[in-house]
Amino acid sequence: MAVGAKDYIDKLLVKKYSTEKVDNHDNLIESMVDPNKMMETMNDLAMVQRNMLALSNKLTSVCSQINAKARYKSGQRFLESY
Repeated sequence: MAVGAKDYIDKLLVKKYSTEKVDNHDNLIESMVDPNKMMETMNDLAMVQRNMLALSNKLTSVCSQINAKARYKSGQRFLESY
């Protein structure tokens, strides 16, 4: 994949903006997110997702046990009817 102007419009845009200068490095420090705060936030999110996964697994287990018990009881009632 080549980088560069492919047609006339792209060439004009490159020519127009090739002289533009960007000087925003002074604002970089002010707009930067605190790395420690970002790490704390990522850890909090990971903890929440881990807890949600554990709860989901527990709920699945409980529901399958309830369904198995219900199937067992309905089978018992079916056998008692004969």
